[in-house]
Amino acid sequence: MKKTFSGIFALAVLASCNDSKSEKEITLNYPETKKVDTVTDYFGTEVKDPYRWLEDDRSEETEKWVKAQNEVTFDYLNSIPYKKELEERLSEIWNYEKIGAPFKEGDYTYFYKNDGLQNQYVVYRKKGDDGETETFLDPNKFSEDGTTSLAGLSFSKDGSKAAYAISEGGSDWRKVIVIDTENKERIEDTIQNVKFSGISWKGNEGFYYSSYEKPEGSELSAKTDQHRLFYHKLGTPQNEDQIIFGDSEAQKHRYVSGSVSEDDQFLFISARNSTSGGKLFMKELSKENSELVSILDHEDSDTYVIENEGSKLFIVTNLEAPNRKVVTVDAANPGPENWEDFIPETKNVLSPSTGGGYFFARYMVDAVSEVKQYDYKGELVREVELPGVGSAGGFGTKKENKELYYSFTNYVTPGTIYKYNIEEGTSEIYNKPNIKFNPEDYESKQVFYTSKDGTKVPMIITHKKGLELNGKNPTILYGYGGFNVSLTPSFNTANAIWMEQGGVYAVPNLRGGGEYGKEWHDAGIKLKKQNVFDDFIAAAEYLIEENYTSSDYLAIRGGSNGGLLVGATMTQRPDLMQVALPAVGVLDMLRYHTFTAGAGWAYDYGTSQDSKEMFEYLYNYSPIHNVEEGTEYPATLITTGDHDDRVVPAHSFKFAAELQEKQAGNNPTLIRIETKAGHGAGKPTSMIIEEYADIFGFTLYNMGFETLPNKTEENLKG
Repeated sequence: MKKTFSGIFALAVLASCNDSKSEKEITLNYPETKKVDTVTDYFGTEVKDPYRWLEDDRSEETEKWVKAQNEVTFDYLNSIPYKKELEERLSEIWNYEKIGAPFKEGDYTYFYKNDGLQNQYVVYRKKGDDGETETFLDPNKFSEDGTTSLAGLSFSKDGSKAAYAISEGGSDWRKVIVIDTENKERIEDTIQNVKFSGISWKGNEGFYYSSYEKPEGSELSAKTDQHRLFYHKLGTPQNEDQIIFGDSEAQKHRYVSGSVSEDDQFLFISARNSTSGGKLFMKELSKENSELVSILDHEDSDTYVIENEGSKLFIVTNLEAPNRKVVTVDAANPGPENWEDFIPETKNVLSPSTGGGYFFARYMVDAVSEVKQYDYKGELVREVELPGVGSAGGFGTKKENKELYYSFTNYVTPGTIYKYNIEEGTSEIYNKPNIKFNPEDYESKQVFYTSKDGTKVPMIITHKKGLELNGKNPTILYGYGGFNVSLTPSFNTANAIWMEQGGVYAVPNLRGGGEYGKEWHDAGIKLKKQNVFDDFIAAAEYLIEENYTSSDYLAIRGGSNGGLLVGATMTQRPDLMQVALPAVGVLDMLRYHTFTAGAGWAYDYGTSQDSKEMFEYLYNYSPIHNVEEGTEYPATLITTGDHDDRVVPAHSFKFAAELQEKQAGNNPTLIRIETKAGHGAGKPTSMIIEEYADIFGFTLYNMGFETLPNKTEENLKG
């Protein structure tokens, strides 16, 4: 049974250079979404949850709802006259060779490469400098539809063995396969049910990995909260794997990981209950049955061991150093009372790495990279000369190597890989992509705008040169603002198409992110989360005030925590934008912590169970609970994946149902549910291109463009 949405969506566009208008009418018939009488009491406040039944991802009823919603959505998207043209152009610009930085393991040099439109990157290798290049792993052959991806690859000490993780349908649950690298054949049974895990080898004999007990109920949505670290010895079955940490109530943590030092002397164990802050332990592997030693027994900092020289540990920490520093300590007495500064804290955020016998200190200066090279005495060797203003990544390799590879990119420069001579400090281009995009036609500039409380926030605005500031440029404002994540300048192939169409792409560095260290992060969490939304709203207002765009031509976009950002902004200020694009969003702030590992996000959000004050704060901005009857919301395309077991799709399902029921205006409210896709990682190229064509098509169509902007003489709405 279907109900007819309140009426007709009328799209008015200028058909010619005169003032006459043509109208195209699209009738939207949304599927019926039943309501149930579910109520939860929070500190005396009764909150209705009429669409809670959509949380059951295994029910036939939910499956039918998903299918019915997708039929309406794809009928609409496929009716957009230039959707196919966008898809063809995206495929054309995407079709260039992409090569990753090479790395040495044993006798071989390995590298990742995608010929252009391959769904997944292929791992290649060659022996020595003159060996013939051969395929090592081809994830495109893991599944017929390209939805099984390579999710991790780790080599034993001498490179003779490798363990690689695969993800099926985008799920965070992994399988780990062990092979002999010489003949590429499996050497034992597949390790099952691995989640949120690295693979860290101890010599050539085995490796450490992490996982949870398989939950009761749906593995895609049921809560997981006790992570355990295992050691797998080659040649033994998985059920004999030794539990190293996390099997007792005292060691119960949501996120546990283990990392072996490069010299195989130590195992370092991180144990966290949230995405920020954790304890740190160590075991001396060179001694049999060594005890677990505590380096940090509290969760007040993000601290990890980056390197060791014998018993001397080099530790990265933000304990009493919000922008991070590197300290040294002897493993015999590793507590913080014995730490000595090695690379002291500065006013800029530090992200260090090691390679070739040196430390490389990468700093963020207003979200842009600077890199300094230090020796093991802590003395500055040089400041690394970078190719330009942007983001540099990499700067890591094994201790014995004489060269390393790093990447450089910004919003108009496709990612280029450079080879760096560690002793001489010189760089040369290793691989520059041959892409049909000319950076010289575009410009990218950083501005600082003022948020609601007077805070200065940086934003980088990118567009074609010669852009007319007439308030009529289609603009995507993209944000994240959480979990200490920093949005630094980087090239995106899809965004090149957006800018090619005359679009503006703007990225503010909102509070809640890590661009200015722990203090900037903490200024956007829990009872200060509204700062993030205010920063985003102020960014939109700046773009409008400066005539880059206007509300009629503004789209807001973000994914995951950024999906929450979009959901909160569009419900607080529905007048501010024409289009809203929340992707895989955290949208039910009262229940997010009850799914999968969601409780681990409490450092940023707090939970509705914490206190009456925290509940009321979350309830006040939770997107699902702030959709109001009779309000005209922007044209909305919600995107999610049916295998998203990080931010479960029920968030998006319930938000779509609320919007479809209460939307007062004629703007469409659609949800696009990708099947056999998860939170985003490992998504095949073909799926990514189709999704971007739909997103850009929906956005431009709802800004009033009957044809693509670069083909329209008059790009006005009427």
